[in-house]
Amino acid sequence: MIDLVSILVKTQKIKELITKYKLVIRFIVTFLLVYGALTIGYFLYLNLSDGSRFYPDYMTNLVAHQTDALINSIGYESKVIPHPNEPSMKVIINGKFVARVIEGCNAVSIIILFLSFIVAFAGKFKTTLFYCFAGSIIIYTFNLIRIVILSIGLYHYPWRRELLHEVVFPLLIYGTVFLLWMVWVNRFSKSLKADA
Repeated sequence: MIDLVSILVKTQKIKELITKYKLVIRFIVTFLLVYGALTIGYFLYLNLSDGSRFYPDYMTNLVAHQTDALINSIGYESKVIPHPNEPSMKVIINGKFVARVIEGCNAVSIIILFLSFIVAFAGKFKTTLFYCFAGSIIIYTFNLIRIVILSIGLYHYPWRRELLHEVVFPLLIYGTVFLLWMVWVNRFSKSLKADA
């Protein structure tokens, strides 16, 4: 009898906690489901991409060629070529190999993270859809600019590779995502308004 009573009391406390933290639980579950689905979809895309037409995959190839076009447009002589030993594109500025554009440089993983957060804090459908689209374009564009500046920085300051690649530019791209999230939560999310 005592065990049954203690089980009922614990069950009631769990129900109270679930009720109290319903929005937090919903956010976490939604975030994980969206992130998992998009990540699996992207993983399948990468595995189905054979690299015969667009090496190593379409998105990475696109980012590499857009980087090349931007670098050329600001007065440098640039070209991108497939790396012979690994699935990446080599960025060459004025005949000097300065960087590789790998799958992780195409911003898709960052966009997946961004989208998962926005959907987990969804607002009105049209607003959420528009913000997902606009935010993805901002992240993609900022990533291109980041790669261009990083490549030119590595051309001029190759001894600063670790600082530029591992500290400054990741901080900038993730900082941009964080700012987009904060604008979303404070201006458009209905989850925040539901708590008010």
